[in-house]
Amino acid sequence: IDGVSIAGKLGLGNHYNLVLQSAFFTLAKIIPSQEAAVYMKELAKRTYFAKGEEVVNKNIAAIDQGAANIVTVPIPDSWLTAQDEEQAVDESRPAVVRNLADPINRQKGDDLPVSAFKGYEDGVIDMGLTAYEKRGIAVQVPVWDSSKCLQCNHCSLVCPHAVIRPFLLTEDEANSAPDGFESIPVKTKPGLRYTLQVSGADCTGCGACVNACLAKDKALSMKPYHEIGPRTEQWNYALNLSEKGDVFNPWTIKGSQFHQPLVEFSAACAGCGEPPYAKLLTQLFGDRVYWANATGCSQAWGSPMPGIPYTTNRYGRGPAWSNSLFENNAEFSLGMALSVKKQREMQKMTAEQLLELDVPADLKSSIEAWLAAYNDFDQSRVTGDALVAQLESCEASCEKAQALVQKLLRHKDQFARKTFWMFGGDGWAYDIGFGGLDHVLASGENLNVFIVDTEVYSNTGGQSSKATPIGAVAQFASSGKKSPKKDLGAIFMTYGNVYVAQVAMGADPNQLIKAIKEAEEFDGPSILIAYTPCQAHGIKCGMGNTQLEMKRAVEAGYWRLYRYNPTKEKPFTLDSKEPTMSFDEFLDGETRYASLKRTFPANAEEFFTKGADLAKESYQKYKKMEDNQ
Repeated sequence: IDGVSIAGKLGLGNHYNLVLQSAFFTLAKIIPSQEAAVYMKELAKRTYFAKGEEVVNKNIAAIDQGAANIVTVPIPDSWLTAQDEEQAVDESRPAVVRNLADPINRQKGDDLPVSAFKGYEDGVIDMGLTAYEKRGIAVQVPVWDSSKCLQCNHCSLVCPHAVIRPFLLTEDEANSAPDGFESIPVKTKPGLRYTLQVSGADCTGCGACVNACLAKDKALSMKPYHEIGPRTEQWNYALNLSEKGDVFNPWTIKGSQFHQPLVEFSAACAGCGEPPYAKLLTQLFGDRVYWANATGCSQAWGSPMPGIPYTTNRYGRGPAWSNSLFENNAEFSLGMALSVKKQREMQKMTAEQLLELDVPADLKSSIEAWLAAYNDFDQSRVTGDALVAQLESCEASCEKAQALVQKLLRHKDQFARKTFWMFGGDGWAYDIGFGGLDHVLASGENLNVFIVDTEVYSNTGGQSSKATPIGAVAQFASSGKKSPKKDLGAIFMTYGNVYVAQVAMGADPNQLIKAIKEAEEFDGPSILIAYTPCQAHGIKCGMGNTQLEMKRAVEAGYWRLYRYNPTKEKPFTLDSKEPTMSFDEFLDGETRYASLKRTFPANAEEFFTKGADLAKESYQKYKKMEDNQ
């Protein structure tokens, strides 16, 4: 049965479970098929009642269609005597992929001997392993029409799995490209060409890129994967193009997307709101970040064995990603920051000691240049690399200074200044890890926090958290959450030395990038709270429209955008405009709210009215903060 097509025609998206279930009962005849249909329809009514009559009717139609559209697939007689063929080992794939990832992905992990894991006993494993999976799970993939393209790069920004990317080419590179590799002139940079490439084998088919396209006639469209194929040759050619540097400002939507994403092809849900934020962070400074990840969805899609999506650039640099526990992510990040801080201080002290000795003039000037750039993210790497070259050239000849030279080289990874980011959900930041987060930010250390706020415990099934707003239906709040959402940003603004921002990529990506830049530059703790739509919300327009849902949330006044920088003369900036959409209209677009009208109508009326009033009060409170500075 073609369950995918049937579900699509019925408006069920990729939810074809009842189509298959109905087909199964029709074929298996465990009980009479007509009887089975009655039971399934009764269950569908109970299961989907809260989601509305339309959803119920679609699922009942799926049951009817599943029984009526079974086709016979003939099995060749040759299969009766077919023999298993030994799969050839591709020696070009890295050893960790051949020996661990491939067998595990073939469901043969139980066959691996303990010795196969030698070298990985400490929990450290190679990065970028998802690039070798090539799952090919998308039914439809995006196709680029270059004649309509604005070269804005919004599609790349919002792609959760980093499968659609822009590249810049020289004329020679364009002329050497493989067949089917399309490019167009860069509008503002003569001599350069622009291309948009899609890795079909890694795509999940969510359609977020198409929905985000700013072109009036849409430069992207979804086409059947079996017609388009993986386009591996074109993709690999683009990955190996020469670096062009920052032709465009990297702190813009367009410029940031020419930087290689250092998290790719993760196991996140199709259309998930979390990975686009993580991807953007890696594009802005992923080759110098120590990344402390809180247990939750971002760990589930960020480090499932064996598919590690965090990767490195062509210089072997990437996020130093690690996960500890659910509750201690802030403390974990603080420990890393203090450790690196002391290691860099030791490098600085050793370099200063070396300056006091009789060393070659070139080495002396390199040390002085590095010391001058010590706190500069970019220049500390440039001068640090130059210093390493000088140290290596005199390691053998500098007899009196040999011990100090070797000590500096032993810790050369600490020449470049690092940045420290915690990344996790609201279950960690608002609830279980709040005490630690509060303590660590109060320390005043230069740490950054990025919270992907899904307003529920997404990873464990959608339980209510302190980030869940009043009236939302979640596990442990089936009759609607009765208390308002905790205002985490307001709490940390009271400290007076913490940078705080609320952001939403789909509502204002420029404000998001500006907040990330300001947080990075702020000499002290910073916290960014990002609105993050999730499958648990039951978004009626589908997960391919998570960016639109963020925009709707801000337009309705449900979510507010702001930045608070205590070092500024006027610290608070409200980036949201007055709401233009009805609060109730936004709530009706998500089943976590709309379902309450069917199950507990009295609660819905009370909670939604209260929620709308709280949203207005919050906006007015922040507006007064801005006006009265």
